[in-house]
Amino acid sequence: MHMDRTEKAEFNCQLRKLAVPLALQTLLGALVGASDALMLGRLNQDSIAAVSLANQIFFVMTLFSGAITGSAGVLIAQYWGKNDYKNAGRFLAMAIRYSLGVSLVFFLAAFCFPSFLMKIFTSDASLVAIGAGYLRIVSFSYIFAAIASCFLMNMKIAGDARLSVIVSALTVTIDMVLDYFLIYGKAGVPALGANGSAYSTIVVELFALVFVIVWAKRKKAIELGVSSFTFFSKDFEKDLWSILPAMLASALSWGLSITVHNIIMGHLGSDATAAASVTSVAQELISCVSQGIAGGSGIMVGELLGSGQLDKAVRYGDRFFDVSFVNGIVNAILMAIIGPIVYIFYVLTPTAKHYLVVMLIFMAFYMFAYAYNAIFTCGVLPAGGDAKYDAVSVFFATWCFAIPASLIAAFILKLPVLVVYIIMCLDEIVKLPFLRWHYNKHIWVKNLTREID
Repeated sequence: MHMDRTEKAEFNCQLRKLAVPLALQTLLGALVGASDALMLGRLNQDSIAAVSLANQIFFVMTLFSGAITGSAGVLIAQYWGKNDYKNAGRFLAMAIRYSLGVSLVFFLAAFCFPSFLMKIFTSDASLVAIGAGYLRIVSFSYIFAAIASCFLMNMKIAGDARLSVIVSALTVTIDMVLDYFLIYGKAGVPALGANGSAYSTIVVELFALVFVIVWAKRKKAIELGVSSFTFFSKDFEKDLWSILPAMLASALSWGLSITVHNIIMGHLGSDATAAASVTSVAQELISCVSQGIAGGSGIMVGELLGSGQLDKAVRYGDRFFDVSFVNGIVNAILMAIIGPIVYIFYVLTPTAKHYLVVMLIFMAFYMFAYAYNAIFTCGVLPAGGDAKYDAVSVFFATWCFAIPASLIAAFILKLPVLVVYIIMCLDEIVKLPFLRWHYNKHIWVKNLTREID
């Protein structure tokens, strides 16, 4: 099945409207964390280290809440494509309920036991003290962030992806301004240090929440009243839970693998750790493009499936292989551009510089494969409820191959740093040959909607 010119033009127009704003939103979200790190980095080393460790709690929470919003988003997109806004609103309410529950657990843990949580990550008394104070304050933002993420997800599906960029741009600006005054104590404001960053985070997340709630109130198509929150259906719960476990397993596997990667590089010395850290910064910036396209692909394909246009959804899915190839080339080019720019901001030893050059070269190939995997495993396939493939592919490629092989290479065979790094990052490349084979099964071509009043 091939697209005609009209359909290609429609596809390209839809993708631009979704992918560009979503990529920008992801980038701006990363800049919020970067601005905090920059401000605290100019204060003292202990503050940035303590806050970085403390924020691991929020990172873990986002793995759970992200799986919830992602799973609900699959169903909301299909009901939205069907123009069934009442049931779309019910799934939004369901996502808010679950996300609120998760955020309350993490809020209570961070607020009541901050020192205990910090001691999981460090035994340094100074870092524990700074991080515990930060955690107790910033924990309030967890609730705001979890609820706002549900509305932001619906905002993209509803065709208002550009507004999500505005929200992100405003939050970056507000965060930087508040950080400057609260951390350093300017214009008569007391200098609060790391705690100042916590207060600014609360304000930023509360602002984002208010913004998206006002948007939802004004968006006539969003039916989110008391009845949506009190509605309960075993069938709807079953639909959500048919997707959620696989998404959660994938998120947790990915999150834990990052921790193991850091442990491996940490044991290979400061030069290896520094070079890998710089490479990671470049990787995070570049991955925003693929993440934007992945988000757009999920919405586009999901709405077609929900509206019963299964053949058109397949044509769109096929078209995303061409998009993935182009995105992979773009990723490699961006790595060649951004890598050296990121390099400028770090003072590295000659050995670390050598490591970095090779890591950046390999990362260009990694990011080419990442384009395919992200767009399909995080976009096209889950759009039809096929979320299990991502979890299975991560389990085998990462946990059964890349991580065991890199542990053996590093600690048993004691191979050179760069060999260990390349083995550790082979997971995305190993997954690539199996992607088309699974896609062609068309397990993902499903209309998941129900006829429920």
